[in-house]
Amino acid sequence: MSDLPVSNWVEKHGPLFRPKEKVLDVACGGGRHSLFLARQGCAVTAVDIDTTAIRSLGHPELHIVDADLEEGGWLFGAETFGGILVSNYLWRPLFNSLIAALKPEGILLYETFAVGNEAYGRPKNPDFLLEEGELLKVFRDFDVLDYYHGTQTYPQTAVRQGIVARKPAAK
Repeated sequence: MSDLPVSNWVEKHGPLFRPKEKVLDVACGGGRHSLFLARQGCAVTAVDIDTTAIRSLGHPELHIVDADLEEGGWLFGAETFGGILVSNYLWRPLFNSLIAALKPEGILLYETFAVGNEAYGRPKNPDFLLEEGELLKVFRDFDVLDYYHGTQTYPQTAVRQGIVARKPAAK
C-alpha cells in the first residue's frame, strides 16, 4: 500500500458511500482508498493498469481488476455502481463512461491535480491537469455536495481540484 495517508477529501466524504454499496475505485494505485472504503463496508472494485501493490494487501473483500483504461477502453460495459472514486488520475475520455456507470442517486468523489500544479511537481503536462471549474462543467447535471480548487500543503504542496456530487434520480 502507498505510504501516503488517505486523502483528506476521501476521508471527509467517503462516508457518503453506503455500506454494502458497490463502489468503483478508478486508477486505485497502491490501494489506500480502496482499503479505506472496504473497511467502511463498501463492496469495492479496484481497477488499475498495475495492481501488484493492491493485490499484496491480501484483502479478500476487494474485487481487483487489471486494466489499461486508456488503451483498452471502458471494460465494465453496462455495469453500474452506487459510488465512483477517482483520486490523482485524469483521463478525460473516461468522463462519459463514469457518468453512465454511476447509478441514479449515486455518489461521485473525484479529486486530482489542476493547472498551477506544474510549479510544485508532477504532473506538469496540461493533459493531466484540470482547468479551474472543469469538474463543475463536466458534472453540471449532478447535485454538487462539495467542491474545491486551490493549493494544498498536505501531504505535499499541490494545486488540486475536487468534487463530490450526486447523480440525479432517474426520471
